[in-house]
Amino acid sequence: MREAAFVKQNKEKWIAFEKAIALGSHTDPDALVDGYIQLTNDLAYAQTYYAESKTLLYLNSLASQAHQKIYRNKKESGNRIVEFWAREFPLFFKQYHKTLLVAFLIFIVASAIGCISALNDSSFVRLILGDAYVNETLNNIAKGEPTAIYKSGSEIGTFLGITINNIRVAFLAFAFGVITSIGTAYILFSNGVMLGAFITFFYTKGVFFEANRQIWLHGTIEISVIIIAGCAGLIMGNSILFPKTFSRRVSFMKGAKDGLKVVVSTIPFFIIAGFIEGFITRYATMPDWLAFMIIGGSLCLIIYYYIIYPILLNRSYEGQLHRT
Repeated sequence: MREAAFVKQNKEKWIAFEKAIALGSHTDPDALVDGYIQLTNDLAYAQTYYAESKTLLYLNSLASQAHQKIYRNKKESGNRIVEFWAREFPLFFKQYHKTLLVAFLIFIVASAIGCISALNDSSFVRLILGDAYVNETLNNIAKGEPTAIYKSGSEIGTFLGITINNIRVAFLAFAFGVITSIGTAYILFSNGVMLGAFITFFYTKGVFFEANRQIWLHGTIEISVIIIAGCAGLIMGNSILFPKTFSRRVSFMKGAKDGLKVVVSTIPFFIIAGFIEGFITRYATMPDWLAFMIIGGSLCLIIYYYIIYPILLNRSYEGQLHRT
């Protein structure tokens, strides 16, 4: 059978099943299972005759969503929270890797603009970071401690304050998606410009290495997860702009739910970043090898959990579907 005929024959069934998944708790579990069985049969057929096609990609994504829905409705003997972070979320997030890339590119372009602006206009940093912060940092640089600001306050107080603030920023990036992707893009852009100006400020003062060695101890996870939270906002915003086969209302509900799931996944990482900033960053005298080991380990953790692990888990799942 030609691919076009295969799609035409099953399109309405797939769309109905996709909408049933989006309705969540309103869907009859037995009907969901029956639809899932038919879907896996179609998926197996597509894997055999339409490899590398858009139809196969669509059915893979739909089967993955259905699997999560059925699995979530089962009685679970294990820890539900652990199951979410260990399997459910990574399996789900693979479909949004392109959205994550868009969020990353927005942030990087904005950081480059902040960097170039700070290099060409000495007043730009004060405009972005504020006079009080710049003046305090200049005093610290003069004392030979460019990142002394991270030593202020108690360890526990800093940890709690930073963690709560970072989670607030993440939910703000997500919430702005309610005014379409433009809102979240603005949050990503403004934070990117701020970071570019901030890093360049230390460069112009000749303390680039010393400052960055401390900043990225916590900043590696902190900045990465802000970008991931921006991805969550773009997911919700795109659901409004591009409803696909859904009504705009149903698409928005699905996008908001998916985006919220992404934001929730970031909370443990913000706690880790807050802990590093509150208890580790303040120790500027640590050896360089230890600082870079923490920075490298943090980057590897983020890349593995949000990019590599979802790919590996989805490949394993697709292999199981193929064998069935």
